[in-house]
Amino acid sequence: MIISIIGSGNTATVVGKLLKENDHVINEIAGRNKIAVNDLAEKLAANACTELKALNKNSDLYIIAVHDDMVAEVAGRLKLNDKIVVHTAGSIPMSALRKTSLSYGVLYPLQSLRKELNYTPEIPFLIDGSNDHTKEIIFNLPASIAKQVKEANDEMRLNYHLAAIIVSNFSNHLFALAKDYCDSNNTDFKLLLPLIAETVNRMYDHDPSNMQTGPAARGDAFTIQKHLHLLNDFPQLKKIYALMSESIAETKK
Repeated sequence: MIISIIGSGNTATVVGKLLKENDHVINEIAGRNKIAVNDLAEKLAANACTELKALNKNSDLYIIAVHDDMVAEVAGRLKLNDKIVVHTAGSIPMSALRKTSLSYGVLYPLQSLRKELNYTPEIPFLIDGSNDHTKEIIFNLPASIAKQVKEANDEMRLNYHLAAIIVSNFSNHLFALAKDYCDSNNTDFKLLLPLIAETVNRMYDHDPSNMQTGPAARGDAFTIQKHLHLLNDFPQLKKIYALMSESIAETKK
């Protein structure tokens, strides 16, 4: 398939590389950041475009891979007639593309994507389309580069997006706070990495609620108080520790 990508950030880069590696042709990279657009276009052997009004109209499919809050603005500046256009946002409804083309949909990668990483993680895709024919074509595209592709309407996709924020962004924030605590107390954060990996690995075979351990899960108020005392100089982490402990204890009841 011949594809144009609007955007030059993390999603555009990772998805673009995957598509090229699986024999799709990246026709053009478009965006406002001239340096980033030219760099990605060179990597993907594509043409570069920094003016949307000059976008090449000969591609089979157009991917709008920009920040969620920019999808509507970009879509409003594109007129692609009956060409298939998709956005990659988890929180934006498919209808944001309704005036862009007669054939539109969603290609949402359910993964945290970073272009600076030297590997590509497994990426499940959630898709939708404005009609059955468009939906089939959109489905076939990620099916050529990913193991898991699932149809999801706006409501389902938003639910997945929220869950993704909780398991990825929130957990990473906890890791960052824990590392800061370790660094401040001459403790090696990397010694915790096997524990982090094991916590995640258990979820492949077990319900996370059944794997909950720790002082809050066993009602150990004495240990919780000792921990809270240690966190007196870390008010943000202390607040989160208390809130999480309370939540775990309530769940265990």
